[in-house]
Amino acid sequence: MAGLEVEGLFTAALGLAEPWKVDKVELNTAKRRIDFVVVNTGTRMACPACGAQSQPVHERVRRSWRHLDFFQFEAWLHASIPRVGCTACGKTSQVPVPWAREGSGFTMLFEALAISLCQDLPVRQAAQMLRVADKQLWRRIEHYVEQARARQDMSGVRIVGVDETSVCRGQQYITVVHDLDAKRLLFATPGRDHSTVERFAQDLVAHGGKTEQIEHVCMDMSAAYALGVATSLPQAQISYDRFHVVALANEAMDQVRSAEWKHEAARVKEKLGPLGMRERRAVLWAMRRNPSGWSAAQSKAMHWLQRANLKSTRAWRLKMGLRQVYAQARLHGNATTAAADLKRWIGWARRSRLESFKRLGATLAGHFEAVVRGMFEYRSNAFVEAMNGLLQQAKRAARGFRSAATFISIAYLRMGKLTHLPTSPFVPALPRDDRLVVRRV
Repeated sequence: MAGLEVEGLFTAALGLAEPWKVDKVELNTAKRRIDFVVVNTGTRMACPACGAQSQPVHERVRRSWRHLDFFQFEAWLHASIPRVGCTACGKTSQVPVPWAREGSGFTMLFEALAISLCQDLPVRQAAQMLRVADKQLWRRIEHYVEQARARQDMSGVRIVGVDETSVCRGQQYITVVHDLDAKRLLFATPGRDHSTVERFAQDLVAHGGKTEQIEHVCMDMSAAYALGVATSLPQAQISYDRFHVVALANEAMDQVRSAEWKHEAARVKEKLGPLGMRERRAVLWAMRRNPSGWSAAQSKAMHWLQRANLKSTRAWRLKMGLRQVYAQARLHGNATTAAADLKRWIGWARRSRLESFKRLGATLAGHFEAVVRGMFEYRSNAFVEAMNGLLQQAKRAARGFRSAATFISIAYLRMGKLTHLPTSPFVPALPRDDRLVVRRV
């Protein structure tokens, strides 16, 4: 009787119903493993292929699935699965099991736990915790992400951000498109040419959206992306966000500093006075940071840089001047004033005798209206910066199996706000009802 109670308990715990039931429970304390033998008592059942009722069982095939651990015991389900020989359609088909999807060696609850862990942990770490191979988790991630994305609704998308990121440092770029209102990753695809925007437009339509509904695109100054937007999102205005524009200024400053410190090393050493190698390294890092983030050593080092008559000094002041243009635009919120401030900065850059800043000034002048619009798209500015941080986390999560496909899958999982993923088996249980009493038979 006790044995029947145990099997019946686990039958209920596994959510099984007739004709499925747990027939045997085998506990091996030495191996810390528990095995459940499940049987199907039916002799005739519906054909999985055509649905014809009351078809005879042709044979039974033995299969096994990894299940959630029971009290740190590794758990497995084993069952002899009926194959139905259908007299209506002539096919012999295997009956689906209620605890696992076809072709998987894991139960659906185990897969749900795996997906839940991979949303927060590196995939390799999640695999170690579950005691499975990394590749097994990647296959589940790709399956469930693809399944969830197929049901994604894009009908309300109006404002998007387009950006690029590398899968590996300097190698194999992908394009990512974000919904700036809903703050989610919409689309990712290999490459960074104009066709990536075209592929996004096709994906948008496939998920209930319309290309003409896209009102605004925030992006960097890529001519390829601009062409893609012009051809595939014809109603959209383009803006260049602060993050990318200031990044160009930082790049221009680094070019000036690198050339000067390499080719005019003696003059740099003379102008920076008593600063040694360590202090000059502090200057290098401080030039890239906001003054509010300077350490005491960096503040001291920058004091000497600001007193020196160096190209690096002028380059740093130009970079900080452009940041100030953006800061003032946010304070006064006036596009006319912002445009006038930007024109003055462009003039300053063109007169600077610093080639990298002269080129940057010409670039901003050529995209003037879109740059000014980007000063007031605070949704895009803040979100683009946040998304870049999350993309770096996704790269770390995919370490060891980083390809375009795996990176895109983990990015969707973590940043796509997908609503049709498996529910974690550890969601809060229903409140206990003290009126329910379990009686022993």
